[in-house]
Amino acid sequence: EVQLVESGVGLVQAGGSLSLSCAASVFTFNGYTIGWFRQAPGKERAGVSCMSDMDASTRYPDSVKGRFTVTSDYAKNTVYLQMNSLKPEDTAVYYCAAVPRGGSLCPLRHWQYNSWGQGTQVTVSS
Repeated sequence: EVQLVESGVGLVQAGGSLSLSCAASVFTFNGYTIGWFRQAPGKERAGVSCMSDMDASTRYPDSVKGRFTVTSDYAKNTVYLQMNSLKPEDTAVYYCAAVPRGGSLCPLRHWQYNSWGQGTQVTVSS
């Protein structure tokens, strides 16, 4: 397992933007598939983006496609989640997660990851 630390706690109005970062305590992020998830009260943890370790390809569910973007900076061992056009329904605790060699089609299911950050609250007001 690797240690992951998210940052970017935010309160933003609907339509605004917020960026989250996830720093990893491994020598290199290379070889790890990274996922971003969120969990609202009473709901299951859901994937909002992932990046493959093999070719850096990304995936997004329809609920955030076109609004969220995941990027990485291997020199800083950090992955980012840029969130634009935020909606009140985006309010949740956001987590980053990692799994070694996740494959070319990165997974958006939480049970496929074995390392997790502590989570950070994102609140979007209407």
